[in-house]
Formats: sequence, structure tokens, C-alpha cells
Amino acid sequence: MALFKRKVASATPAAEGPPPPARRPICLALQGGGAHGAFQWGVLDRLLEADALDIRAVTASSAGAMNGAALVSGLAKGGPEGARAALDKLWRETNQSGGKNVFGDSSIWSNAMTPGWLKDTAFWRAGETLALSMSPYEFNPFNLNPLKRVLDASIDLEAVRSSEIKLFVAATAVRHAKSRVFRSEEITDQVLLASACLPHLFQAVEIEGEPYWDGGYLANPPLWPLFYEDTPDDILLITLNAFERDDLPRAAGDIMDRLNEVVFNAPLVAELRAVAFVQELIQEGRLMPSARDRYRNILMHAIEADGWLGDLSLGSKFNTEWTFLNDLKARGRAAADEWLGSCVESVGRTSSVDLQARFG
Repeated sequence: MALFKRKVASATPAAEGPPPPARRPICLALQGGGAHGAFQWGVLDRLLEADALDIRAVTASSAGAMNGAALVSGLAKGGPEGARAALDKLWRETNQSGGKNVFGDSSIWSNAMTPGWLKDTAFWRAGETLALSMSPYEFNPFNLNPLKRVLDASIDLEAVRSSEIKLFVAATAVRHAKSRVFRSEEITDQVLLASACLPHLFQAVEIEGEPYWDGGYLANPPLWPLFYEDTPDDILLITLNAFERDDLPRAAGDIMDRLNEVVFNAPLVAELRAVAFVQELIQEGRLMPSARDRYRNILMHAIEADGWLGDLSLGSKFNTEWTFLNDLKARGRAAADEWLGSCVESVGRTSSVDLQARFG
């Protein structure tokens, strides 16, 4: 079962007024998830091919931030086709730059070349525990990060900073335990590396004297920047972590996989709950007159990972083998195609997912 229930067309009356333009203004919210970001690549590739959306803002964390930066730079330089080419370049460079190590896998806990029976043994799990007991300051004293080469080779950061499309990238300030959102004019390769910095795999990324870890710990992705900026009311959320699973995890590895999903979904769930609450206040006319100008009726849409990536383990988030990345891309294109066929007409009119059914 997916987190978001689609709204029945008659559940909320369509907004009165002229019909939305052919290309509907929208914001994108891109969740992080390592190599599973190639699923987002497929989603974005299909949306750009359809050319039905006018992307005005992107908010993102971790791998979603990489996709967001490639998307914005490509749109700035060559429109939808330029963005498709930029995303393709990003993932080709990811594949060609050190394989699994791009997303920080030390190989011992990857299942890419390991029989399934072996990774579930006590011996293998003991090896995982030993590997995770080592700090990246110990096993990577020179702070080598192949992701930097990927970003340098595939993303025009000057085009990102000068684009009219707003980009928001989250990172976690280590010392203060706060989420910092970097805006378009602040985006550098260090910001993108910080947003994707898993602390047990990479040394913290220092920006202006503050060390940062992966943005997904406190905002995955951050929605709140879109509430206070001059951006479209519609937000399309593209997730990478499953919200719901049918089976109870029992093996040690399965428990860790599920815990990882829960942790990285928690900040997003909190924000979606807040959106659902404000939606209810607005729809029921319960806002005080003095507060009405401070709140917006955000229209939420979602392309979820649940039904498309639910068969994949945590270990596959480190797998950048080209066949696997293209499989993820194909899944993303299929998910986007389904959404275009059933939900795109809601953009500019009403939410196509029912947050109140889950959070109201």
C-alpha cells in the first residue's frame, strides 16, 4: 500500500477560472537515496519528454540534489532536451567513476557481487559491524570522494546559480543539529557533496567553517522553502524510500534496511503532516482573518517509490552498475508515464493525493 491515496476527482471541486496553460507551473521535491536516484532520472526524463510541466523551483537532498542541479543547469542551457542530456551525463559519469564507491560503499556490505545466502550469515554481518566501527577519518584519511569528479564533469554550477529556476539544497549542520537550506546563488560542488555526505562513509564537508552531513537526516527533501517563496502552489514529490512495506523485517540486514527508510522518511512525514493540517484549516475556513495571508493552500502531487523500488535492498543504493541504473531509469519512466496519464490534469486545480487521509 502506498502512503498517498489518490483523490477521487469529485472529492475537491476544480478551481474556477481559466484552464491551466499547456505547460503547467510546478515545483519539484526530490528525495535522496543513493543510486536509487536513477529512478528519479527516469521520472524526470519522461516528464521533460512530455513537456507538460513548467518547472519553476526544485527542492532536494542528497542524490535528489544532484538530479536537481543537473536538471536546472540543463534547462538553463538547452531547455527540456538540454536537461535530459545533463541528467544522462550525470548518471553516465556516476557509473564511470569508481562504481559503487561513488555513493560511499566500502564493498563489504554491498550485495552487488555477493550471493544472497552469504550476506545473511552471521560471519557476513560480523564483517559489516567491523567495517561500520571504523571512521571515515581512519579508512579514508585523504578524504577522497569520487563524487566530486562526477559533479565537476556533469553539472554547470554557474548555470545553476544564474538560472531563473530556484534550487534549494538541504544539508545537516553537524555542530548545531540544524538543517541548512542553500539557495541557487549559494550552490557549489561543496554544497552538493555536503547534501550527500553519509557520516559513516565520508568525512564531513566544511562550508564557511561549519561541518555538514547528509541533508536527508533533517529534510528529505525540505518542503518549507517553497511555502515562503514566490513559487507555484503545486508541488510534485518524487520519493526514493518506501513508506510502507507489507512484511515484517526479521533478518538483521532487513531490519537495518527498514530502519534506514524510516529515519530518512521521518522529516518528510512531519512536513506532510503540517501541509495536511493547513489544507484542512483552509478548506474548513478555520483560519483567523489575520492569518489568512500567511498560509497557502499547497496542492500536493506524488510519484512514489513504494510500488516501483520495494523489491530493492539498502545495498542496492550503492550499486552504480550501468545495467542496474538503466533498469531504475526504466522504472522511473514507467512511473512518470502512469502519473502523466492519471494526475497531470490536476496540476493547477487541486491536489492529486489525499494527505488528510493519512495525516488529517
